[in-house]
This record gives sequence, structure tokens and C-alpha cells, in this order.
Amino acid sequence: MKTISSCVESIVLTQPFLEEGLSQGIINYSALAHVLQEQVSHQLGRPVKTGAIMMALRRYNDTLSVSKPYYGLTSLLEQLGDITLRSNLTDFTFQNSNTLIHSQADILNKIKDKSHIFYTFTRGILESNIIISSSEKQDVLESFKDEDCLQLKENLSAISLILPKNNTKVAGLYYQILKRLAWQNVALYEVISTTNEFTIVVEDTVVDNAFSIIKNLNKV
Repeated sequence: MKTISSCVESIVLTQPFLEEGLSQGIINYSALAHVLQEQVSHQLGRPVKTGAIMMALRRYNDTLSVSKPYYGLTSLLEQLGDITLRSNLTDFTFQNSNTLIHSQADILNKIKDKSHIFYTFTRGILESNIIISSSEKQDVLESFKDEDCLQLKENLSAISLILPKNNTKVAGLYYQILKRLAWQNVALYEVISTTNEFTIVVEDTVVDNAFSIIKNLNKV
């Protein structure tokens, strides 16, 4: 059975920024209750007073996990490692095929002695991505000439961050990174991660802003 509290909780849970704003005390309960009144009333199928919504918001805020420090997250942010910036990158998106792995093997053979270049390969269910230094663009096009190229994007940069070894044991790290980028209106072109590395790929027009945000992740 739906209640005012359950409706308020379901709405807030789908809006992380709203949830965090509540936990930090920067959102006015009365104003938010007025905004949510129509939605809560619709979910319950009857009129709901803003006062009741305010009470539900206060009760929910008392239980917000984000109102308490993530266990180990502050310490983890202080242990973030080196940041590497690579520019002049090109992103290729190919349709998956039975021959794609052979094309990949061909380009890997061409760049095997070029340790200075940037290269990543990600295979999804329907498509695969290659992000590589733009100097190798022609070699990629040659190696994948028989593949279906769905998209090609140039003028990209990658920002890579070394993560502490225990990053997989602490909840909220990726959320903190992505949240701060979103708040500064930084759109991500690609996200790449390994166990202890996290890389974002952005357009050159926003790379300075993105780098500044990543650099200051350990500052509250």
C-alpha cells in the first residue's frame, strides 16, 4: 500500500542531486513540498497537503545514507593517485562481427612497438569501440576497412586517474566523480575503467574544466 512517505522516497531516490541537496540542508522543505505535491497526489490518487509532504521529507532526510559520511570514502579520495592527460585522440565505433577480432589483431600488430600512443578497445554486445591516438587514424581505417564503422569522432582527450588498491571495497567513489562532473555540466563521451584505473574521454572543448574537477576530487 502506497503512503505519502513511500511516494516521497521513491521520487527522491530517482533524483540523486535532490537527495544530496536534502542531506546538505540546502533545499527548503516547504518549497520542495509544493513542487512534489501534484506528483505525490497523483501517485496516491487523492489530494495531499504540503504539510504532510514536508513531514515525510524530514523523516526521510533523517535516514538518508548520504547524510552520513561514506565509510572510508573520504580517506579513499585522499589516496587518489596520479592523473594523466592524453590529447589528440580519435574514437571509432564498429558494428560487432565475426571478423572484428582479426581486424583488432591487425591494428595491434601495427602499433605493438609504439608504446607512446594511447589505445583502448572495448567490446559491447552489439558494437565495439577503439580510442586511439589520432596519429594512427589511417592505420585503423586500413585495418578495419572491411568492418562497418558506425561512428568516428575526433578532437577528444582522455583523463586517467589511478585509484587506490582498495577502491572496490568502498561504495560511492564513482558517484562522487560523476556527480561533480555533472554539476559542472561536463558531458562525457566515453568512460573506461579497469580495476585500479578510471578514465573519462571528453571533447577538447571541456577538457580543461574536466581536468580541474578531477584534480580537485580530494578537496571538500
